[in-house]
This record gives sequence, C-alpha cells and structure tokens, in this order.
Amino acid sequence: MSETTNRRRFLIRAAVAVSTVPLMGGLLRQNAHAALPMLPLHNAQGKALQYVEDASTVKSPMFKEGSDCANCQLFVADTGACVLFPGFAVAEKGWCSAWVVKK
Repeated sequence: MSETTNRRRFLIRAAVAVSTVPLMGGLLRQNAHAALPMLPLHNAQGKALQYVEDASTVKSPMFKEGSDCANCQLFVADTGACVLFPGFAVAEKGWCSAWVVKK
C-alpha cells in the first residue's frame, strides 16, 4: 500500500470514529438512567421526606399545587435521580417534602 492509501484509510476511520461520539454519549445517558433502580417506597429517607410516586395523591400541608419531582431543583433529568436519594431514580410525577422550585 502506498502512503496516500494509508493516509486516506486513516482519515476515513477517524471521520467515522468522530461521528459516532455524539451517538455514544446518548447511549451512555440512556444506560445511566436505566441502571438506576427506582426508589423503594419503604426507603427510610423517602419515608422521612414523605416521598410518593404520584404527586396528585399528596395530602401534606407542605404540598404546593403543581409541584413534582420533574420541576424540583434537586431532580436530575438526565438520569432520573434526585440528589437526596443517591443511587436511586425517582418518578418524574413524584413528590417529597424537600421539593424546591427549579430556578
């Protein structure tokens, strides 16, 4: 093979590798979200914070109409996690007493 052929083959492979980086990032985010188990309802921290998977069922006087995990500052949308419950995902329509409006 000539030097020109090797260079051309290298450039094609490099272009293919670079073009797959955004796709791999999306797959990694999906896998990270899928890897987190949902917060069990019997979790001690969850019970202490009155966590529920469906905000429409909340009877707490601290509940603000329209508040749920999806619009909480502590919710990490990319992974479905909450900073208060490390290692677990929470329901987007869930709620707990630590809810903070997303800024």
